[in-house]
Amino acid sequence: MTAQVDYLVVFFTATSGASGELLGSDEKELVQLVWQLVDVKNKQMGKVNEILIKPDLSELTEKKEEADVVEESVEEENGSGADNVSTASSFETALNLFNLELSNEVNSAGAGTSVCLCTDGQLHIRQVIHPEAASKNILVPDCFYSFFDLRKEFKMHFPSPDLKALNVHIMAESLSMPVDVPPMWDPSSTLDPSAILTAEIAVQQVQIMGSIVLALLSEPYSHTFTNQERVSEKFENGTCSKMEKVCDNSVIRARGLPWQSSDQDIARFFRGLNIAKGGAALCLNAQGRRNGEALVRFDSEEHRDLALQRHKHHMGNRYIEVYKASGEDFLKIAGGTSNEVATFLSREDQIIVRMRGLPFIATHEQVLAFFSPGDGLKETCPVSGGVDGILFVRYPDGRPTGDAFVLFACEEHAQCALRKHKEILGRRYIELFKSTAAEVQQVLNRYSSAPLIAVAPAPLVSMLPTVSLLPPPGGLRDCLRLRGLPYTASIEDILTFLGEFTQDIRPHGVHMVLNQQGRPSGDCFIQMTSAERAIQASQRLHKHVMSSQRGASSRYVEVFPCSAEEMGLVLMGGSLSHSHTHTHTRNRSGTGLSPPPCKSRRLSPPSYSFGHAQPVMSSEAAAALYPQIGQMLLAPRPLHPGHAYYPASAQLYMNYAAYYPSPPGSPTALGFYPTPSSLSSQGGLMRMPGLTYNSNGVKDLINAVQGYQSPAESMSLLSSSLIGQSSGGEASLMSLSGLMAKPGGQYLDLTLL
Repeated sequence: MTAQVDYLVVFFTATSGASGELLGSDEKELVQLVWQLVDVKNKQMGKVNEILIKPDLSELTEKKEEADVVEESVEEENGSGADNVSTASSFETALNLFNLELSNEVNSAGAGTSVCLCTDGQLHIRQVIHPEAASKNILVPDCFYSFFDLRKEFKMHFPSPDLKALNVHIMAESLSMPVDVPPMWDPSSTLDPSAILTAEIAVQQVQIMGSIVLALLSEPYSHTFTNQERVSEKFENGTCSKMEKVCDNSVIRARGLPWQSSDQDIARFFRGLNIAKGGAALCLNAQGRRNGEALVRFDSEEHRDLALQRHKHHMGNRYIEVYKASGEDFLKIAGGTSNEVATFLSREDQIIVRMRGLPFIATHEQVLAFFSPGDGLKETCPVSGGVDGILFVRYPDGRPTGDAFVLFACEEHAQCALRKHKEILGRRYIELFKSTAAEVQQVLNRYSSAPLIAVAPAPLVSMLPTVSLLPPPGGLRDCLRLRGLPYTASIEDILTFLGEFTQDIRPHGVHMVLNQQGRPSGDCFIQMTSAERAIQASQRLHKHVMSSQRGASSRYVEVFPCSAEEMGLVLMGGSLSHSHTHTHTRNRSGTGLSPPPCKSRRLSPPSYSFGHAQPVMSSEAAAALYPQIGQMLLAPRPLHPGHAYYPASAQLYMNYAAYYPSPPGSPTALGFYPTPSSLSSQGGLMRMPGLTYNSNGVKDLINAVQGYQSPAESMSLLSSSLIGQSSGGEASLMSLSGLMAKPGGQYLDLTLL
């Protein structure tokens, strides 16, 4: 509540774009200012003034030595009806001219000094004057930070359900005032908000508003103008508790922000609207970095609705999307519960700088020394409050995260500190960023509660019948694991690396593991003829360098002995934790068998382990859902005995690893995967896309699928792909599924048809 002012300035603006309720929503520039002074005490109106903003295009072609020329005329040239018309060449010149002429008119009247603007709604001040001034980095006169909304003042005497439905003509009719309407304009008709108002209509609007103000000041209303609308001059930092209630109708989400933007940049984008204290919260991604989004909380629903009209307005060269959000969303980002953080952020007018990449043993004294001036440097950036101005971010168990927040007393000190970006503290370079109070809360919340990376969803293995995937225990360590291979390494490179041990490789004994994208993971398993030769190879070749013929890369390779059971389990996506190996009591330290290097491209449990899951699908339902392979899924056919490293019960998960054909140093060994003669099922079709154009045809394909009983007469080449029919039935086709063959150096992907 304030005292009655001496003068009211009835104020109206027009842009080169939309008008009415869409005024200012299209970022068009201001082209017309119209105002009239009203003496509140004497109930008299002054003359109507108009300023037309017409940029001087001659400045683009030649330099003008004189300042902006303001042309004044007593009579309006275009017949708008204004008493005084002026022309300005820019937005800033128009504001300064308005302030000057208003001051002169008030001083000449001599009835008082207090002045306040009065507008028809909020748009003229909040959506036109302040946004354009912010985008052009122009300081507006003080008179634009407070005003009266004529619609709200009128509503005190004539209740109306919707302020947006009011206009000057409805108010004039309610007051039984005669209104002179220009012949070209029918106020009873619906105005097109996208239409541009003429100068005559703008002047007419101001004259009607002046008459309404005098009517409200007179009997029987005797209205007192005391409830001023305020425009926040600057954004205030602050904290928000998670227990605080935030209205859902006061929050928006801004998307598309530049990654280096701060809360002050957000406040500048929404200049003219009142943001709540600490109401600008920048969002972070799962890695703790800004993701270009922010949640903004306003003082009221009215300001939130005005913010939504700035959808796709520009911040620099980027347009910003504005959407509705909820109070819960805002509390998730900006809410906090730590008393330490609340104390740290309780200091007013502080600039926050975030430090990232600190050594874990960094102390307060080292941070203070980091920001102290060096030898011969005059710039100083003292930390505000000394040790109390530093906040280290820690995990719940007290371990440091390498992040910290530092307070500085002013913008100058903060900018000086930011110039130390990527300087060295200890043995690490430190990244510095300007931060916000909401970001402090968000970072502390993330590190102290939920993990930064979301937990993967539940595996799909539970959808399948319960199958024991664990191989029987065994102690014969007759296999090798090679870890750290060059990604371009081929079978020939591995054979060259093994040297004399190549002759000890079993047929089809090289198994290169692929990652989730189907590319080499750098791991390989090799089956040896005896455990003694496997141990000798690991002792002699461990950490020797392997070179690749297809690339210049070379890496040292770790070589570990392992058992066939362990190899099979890792190849099929399992883990070697003791909780899943049941009777495997042997200590595997030093085997190099870490968690599996690959995931299934179809079924990928997050822990790579296979526990006993309860079946959720009956045999009848599975057979009905998968009529062709349902029975095989529930009752896999056993392989020929003698292959312990391919458990019969795990045929379903053979796609967890990709098996290469046997190396050139191994026998061809036809019939390596024999099919029982008792099988009488029909043959299946297999597609092999990705064949090379210079392939030798069926001969290469036979070599690629040797041992799978696929006769040559059942193969046909179809435009760089192959469709073959295997006589082994579905069981053999499951063994082939996921096979990566390599005729002619080209990888093949076998797909069951």
